[in-house]
Amino acid sequence: MTRPVIIGNCSGFYGDRLAAAREMVDGGPIDVLCGDYLAELTMLILAKAQAKDPALGYATTFLRQVEEVLGTCLERGIKIVSNAGGLNPAGLAAAIRDVSAKLGLPAKVAHVEGDDLRGNLDAITPPVEGKPVSANAYLGGWGIAKALAAGADVVVTGRVTDASLVVGPAAWWHGWARDDFDALAGAVVAGHVIECGPQATGGNYAFLDEITDRRYPGFPIAEVAADGSSVITKHPGTGGLVSVGTVTAQLLYELQGPAYLGPDVTTHFDTITLTQEGEHRVRISGVRGSAPPPTLKVALNEAGGYRNTMTLVLTGLDIEAKAAHAEALLFDILGGKDRFAEVDVRLLRFDRPDAPTNEQATAHLRVTVKDPDPCKVGRAFSNATMELALGGYAGFHTTTPPTAESAFGVYRPATVPRSAVQHVVVHADGTRSMVADPPTADGAGMKGAGLGNERHSRPVGVDERPVRSESEPGTVSGPTRRVPLGTVCGARSGDKGGDANIGVWTRDPAAYPWLRGFLTPDRVRELLGPEAADLDIEVHELPNLNAVNVIVHGLLGDGVASSTRPDPQAKGLGEYLRSRVVDVPEVLLR
Repeated sequence: MTRPVIIGNCSGFYGDRLAAAREMVDGGPIDVLCGDYLAELTMLILAKAQAKDPALGYATTFLRQVEEVLGTCLERGIKIVSNAGGLNPAGLAAAIRDVSAKLGLPAKVAHVEGDDLRGNLDAITPPVEGKPVSANAYLGGWGIAKALAAGADVVVTGRVTDASLVVGPAAWWHGWARDDFDALAGAVVAGHVIECGPQATGGNYAFLDEITDRRYPGFPIAEVAADGSSVITKHPGTGGLVSVGTVTAQLLYELQGPAYLGPDVTTHFDTITLTQEGEHRVRISGVRGSAPPPTLKVALNEAGGYRNTMTLVLTGLDIEAKAAHAEALLFDILGGKDRFAEVDVRLLRFDRPDAPTNEQATAHLRVTVKDPDPCKVGRAFSNATMELALGGYAGFHTTTPPTAESAFGVYRPATVPRSAVQHVVVHADGTRSMVADPPTADGAGMKGAGLGNERHSRPVGVDERPVRSESEPGTVSGPTRRVPLGTVCGARSGDKGGDANIGVWTRDPAAYPWLRGFLTPDRVRELLGPEAADLDIEVHELPNLNAVNVIVHGLLGDGVASSTRPDPQAKGLGEYLRSRVVDVPEVLLR
């Protein structure tokens, strides 16, 4: 048994806190500095950057962070691992070598590739039509482990799973085999917790009253032990909170069913045990894993066309009549709605009668148009709205001047056989090594294949979706009181492609039987209102976390880049659900 490996996160997305890398390295002892920079939307952003300059396609902010900490990391033996390579991990590795040379440092930089399938689309299911701007299989952590075992100081990757940034270093540190599924699953859970930075340490947390240190939260640390158990913590003296609640919130973030399929292991989230071990220290234990699927998940981004949005402000009386008049006038000027591929008109009501301020008497009419032709949705559209300035409704004004069109993308999930993917490590000296598959659920792969026994590569499966329909009523009974659901429940929500995910948990375990009986798919439809009325909704139970996970299929259309919702990533959906007034047993409110 070796001591736990201490892995500190310094990024949850492309654009996160620049100072986090320096703060993590200087704040206390760590063995590995990791950072997650990729998301479905990020791949589209990087594809646009690469189209303008083929040398780009990676997260340039990571390069600035490396320049700040590389010397200290080499001096202290801290490894740097990140997926900031995006669509061009080789380009990022070369840029880091240039930084290292400029600083006079002997950094050994390796990169992992093979996830980019733009030149090999034939094996993807469902079949790919056209030419996507990005097509990436989700690789696992064994390429990272192999690069570290060969002596790399810095490892950059393309599209590995977010948790792989912890799984790879932990597998290298502890010498795990590919069928050490329980240990690997524990590392997946630790990686899932810290991948979004301060969301695990009090950021975006539903119960603000629990956070007594309101400074910007310290970034999270996972101390991963040889058996895969871990402790989630943060550096001393940093803001925020690490509690069972904050860790639960992040565990539920962007989750699907209890069986969480990945490239290295299927992790069973219904086996997780959380324990408050001390101040800002939460132990994760008991996680069980099983063989991963024979296929890998693929994220496709396609060019969807062009879009434009103008928001008209309506004030005071007759809001609905003014909105209808404005919509009719606008599309009469434009020649009708049929000339656009898609039109989305939303009346957003913020107004109230006899409002004490001008702002509180306003509503917004938000008009979005989409079309393959940028000329239709560009200034021709936004300038038309300004023709209502003197010929429209009383009080007309807009939130912005006329705007230009912008390109948008369409996200598509898919799968690919592992045999169609070549998982490759390019070492610091330029030599290339293939990365072997783990044993998979269909019996393929190599049993017990360690770091020194690898063969031809491949990677990650799609999420399993065991569906629960309507639950039996909960066991909590007695008189009820109408209060917001958030009085007894926390929530965290986000996007999974076109689906919205809402994790809901109870602070008091005694309230969980009521929650699991109350929050059925039909109840979720009722509480979320008209936009969810006809959508497929799943509710998965996680009693070990006193939680349920809700999946609202299709709420976000073709993904964040295409969605016309004002909240395209469903970040506020959980808080909206918590705000709904429901009947809660009084015994749970005492």
